[in-house]
Amino acid sequence: MGKRVPRDPESREQRERAEQPPCGQEEALSPQQAVDDEEFSEEFPAELVPELARDPGRLQALREELSRLPTRPGVYLMKNAAGEVIYVGKAMSLRNRVRSYFQSSRAHPPRTRRMVAHIASIDYIVTDSEVEALILESNLIKEYSPRFNVRLKDDKHYPYLRVSLEEPFPRLSIVRRAKPDGARYFGPFPHAGAVRETITLLRKYFPVRTCRLPIDENTRLRPCLEYHIHRCPGPCAGLIDRQSYGEMIRQVVLFLEGRQDQIIAELRREMEQAAADLQFERAAVLRDRIQALQQVVEKQKIVTHDLADRDAVALAVDTGLDLACVQVFFVRGGKIVGREHFLVEEANGTPPEEIMSGFVQQYYRDATFVPPQILLQYPVESPAVVEEWLARRRGGAVHLHVPQRGEKADLMAMVAENARLTLKEIAAQRDLEAQRIREGLAELQRELGLERLPVRIEAFDISNTQGAESVASMVVLEGGHPQPAEYRRFRIKTVEGPNDFASMQEVVRRRFQHGLEERALLQEQGRLAGPDDTPAPQGPREGAAESGPEPGLAPQLPEAWASRRRPRFARFPDLVLIDGGRGQLNAALAGMAEAGVRVPVLGLAKQFEEIYLPDRPQPLRLSPHSPALYLLQQVRDEAHRFAITYHRRLRGKRAVKSFLDDVPGIGPKRKKELLRRFGSVRRMAQASIEELAAVPGMSRKLAEALWERCVKEYPAEGGAASARRPGAAGPEAAGAPPPDAATAAEASAAGVPSDSTR
Repeated sequence: MGKRVPRDPESREQRERAEQPPCGQEEALSPQQAVDDEEFSEEFPAELVPELARDPGRLQALREELSRLPTRPGVYLMKNAAGEVIYVGKAMSLRNRVRSYFQSSRAHPPRTRRMVAHIASIDYIVTDSEVEALILESNLIKEYSPRFNVRLKDDKHYPYLRVSLEEPFPRLSIVRRAKPDGARYFGPFPHAGAVRETITLLRKYFPVRTCRLPIDENTRLRPCLEYHIHRCPGPCAGLIDRQSYGEMIRQVVLFLEGRQDQIIAELRREMEQAAADLQFERAAVLRDRIQALQQVVEKQKIVTHDLADRDAVALAVDTGLDLACVQVFFVRGGKIVGREHFLVEEANGTPPEEIMSGFVQQYYRDATFVPPQILLQYPVESPAVVEEWLARRRGGAVHLHVPQRGEKADLMAMVAENARLTLKEIAAQRDLEAQRIREGLAELQRELGLERLPVRIEAFDISNTQGAESVASMVVLEGGHPQPAEYRRFRIKTVEGPNDFASMQEVVRRRFQHGLEERALLQEQGRLAGPDDTPAPQGPREGAAESGPEPGLAPQLPEAWASRRRPRFARFPDLVLIDGGRGQLNAALAGMAEAGVRVPVLGLAKQFEEIYLPDRPQPLRLSPHSPALYLLQQVRDEAHRFAITYHRRLRGKRAVKSFLDDVPGIGPKRKKELLRRFGSVRRMAQASIEELAAVPGMSRKLAEALWERCVKEYPAEGGAASARRPGAAGPEAAGAPPPDAATAAEASAAGVPSDSTR
């Protein structure tokens, strides 16, 4: 089904196409289009897409969709049988572009062939120009993250450095998303560590504040330790005026833009003026700052003599890793002021031109600065369209150039070599990590006496505060790598108070009971053919009983399982790790016994990193440098992190929990209106049912239920209210007692001022 985006009334493309019929109406075919229709029978060749040739229904549906495609510019979305978007592309002519994927005359790369084999339907959106199609394509790729599009690895998490220019005294911070809030953003950076290093370097030269206090010219607080160690000028205490602080922030921005030479010239003039005014201490501080900045400038290599600002982009591909590394050098004033590298996943079989096009589109979509010239190792698709899009983002002309000779070509060769070396280093690191994992798993199998390699390891941990908000976590390490999609969280249901042993027993029992229920359902549906589909766990020692449900303990399958699409616990682990010592281990064994399963299990105590096993009275101690111990520590620490994060979230919700949250039918909007009208639960108890029902969103029945709950909370107030006539008292009634602290807190949490703050 086609869609159409609104037209830009001032676009040249709209005027050129004003006479074209709207999408969906009949159009006269050009001679070339008529030829294309005659060759329609040559589409879907069996040698290109054998899967389509074996599915006549799907083949006919795609033929019909292709016949309805318009010749207008727009964006097309390829979908698989599950309705998932697997590819997003743009085209000047949707009909010609989309049909080209299914023609035998096209020399498609392997990646495109794999994509075409998964296409089940095609959707499209018509735009007024190819530039609008490019913008829409970029947004849709960010929204859907299609499998077959060029994607930057973890691009959603790239951090930015934020300078809060909207504040009277700006500060530096790290954020994950750039917003149009008046602040200045720099990035994106590939790693948060790179941003922290930049902030550390900046604060050596420019002592800007790091606190989050709301500060203006009238703020007068006691300066903190940062001021006394000369790492903050003390704006909170009025020790620096806004103009002087703003000048320092301006120099910070210049530094981040790579204009250190301009900063040095300004600081040198300030130093000479301070010396002339006999302010020798200030002159010495400025001299040290100049020397530090000169050390940074000396490391910058002059690569062009035209003193222009430009980016240079090159890439390298490793077929073994199925990964591409894109290197970006930032040239400001003719000098290299920085570089970053980004990884592109699933790069095998993708032409370098397509990788370059995808990177330019994704990187400069979120970049905070677009230079007037971008040097590329490979040309991008539709360069004129990309240049027009970049010019809109920059607010000025942008030129894409593929250098062939001269100093720009030399710069490009240097960037390409750095990309190749970076990718080689990443490959070496991954090989080393893979070797460490293999050695660790083999050592675990040997030391624990397992029948097979513990490929899947599950770890459990308990987190609570004096028994309150008690939760548990289950994390999964598969092949030595964390599998976040397999992580599970549990709320402890049957244990009261801080009892970690009973909590561990409950969560282990529940995990394996769920697993047995899911396995029974899968077997009933024929989706569990045997151990190869869902690996069955084995006993911990030679001669031990086979893992699995005990005789006579087959679970009764709940009807709710029939509607569950994806099993969450059906896969049993090769090894279970319990965070704790002998007590937690025995509790886990008891939980397994209740569920009727036997799986290899161990406990890892944190203090001395001792390993407790069911059949060994003494704990096992591995070498501190053991790869097996490193694996166990990794999964144990991840379980602890996952559990405590969940516990803190629940604890935070409880801290701002309102009395109204427990009243059925009172949601966030009604809660906000009630607190806005009455200010506190005590005032609600004083009000009549008619007054409660008069609040927007409230009904008579809901008002009666709320009034009864309020009366139980404040019986004296409720008795007085029942004796009053309706409407006699309200939130402004004279002599009404003020709300308590808890009510003020819940009013604040709801986003409305309480009586005590009005």
